[in-house]
Amino acid sequence: MIQFSEETIQLLIAVLVGGIIGIEREYSNKSAGFRTMILICLGSTLLTIISEKITHNSDDRIAANIITGIGFIGAGVVFKEGFTVIGLTTAASIWVTSALGMAIGSHEYMLAGVGTTLTIIVLFLFEYLQNYIDRLHHSRQYNIVFKKDFMDTQEIRDHARSLDLKCTPRLETKKEDEIHLLVAVKGKKDKIEAFNAYLLKTEFVKSFEC
Repeated sequence: MIQFSEETIQLLIAVLVGGIIGIEREYSNKSAGFRTMILICLGSTLLTIISEKITHNSDDRIAANIITGIGFIGAGVVFKEGFTVIGLTTAASIWVTSALGMAIGSHEYMLAGVGTTLTIIVLFLFEYLQNYIDRLHHSRQYNIVFKKDFMDTQEIRDHARSLDLKCTPRLETKKEDEIHLLVAVKGKKDKIEAFNAYLLKTEFVKSFEC
């Protein structure tokens, strides 16, 4: 019968935990997927085990350095697209996966199990709750560029309010023969989509980003 050391079992558990979270991220088609999450959890567990062997006890400095290193990885998956920041949930998943690996390496198996369960609940089940909330309340920032032969932005704001959207102008600037309007719009998702369709078909709107 093959005998496994506790360290080997810890590493196998880390692969399992990282794999569970990685499957959800892979299913959601995120940048940090199956193998990445396994390696993050495995690496955190391994470093925690090594820190205990070196210091004969837990060392807060090594744990702090693990968190710092994971922060660099998390920062690499966050980027800005227009006025929207993308990748924050993936970065948080990387951070939590590392923490779970540290819990495994510290022999806190129950804590790691509960943490893994809650992480999957938040990532998978809470997505439906978030989508429901988004349908009720959506917020976007628009950068609208008007053509040179139209210099009045009030019609845009009036139309947004006619759709029961809260429209808050942030900044209005004139560049050569154009007007750039930065405006925040809040309301139901279907109303936001109707506002987008209005901007697309409106002749005096040259372009817009949201």
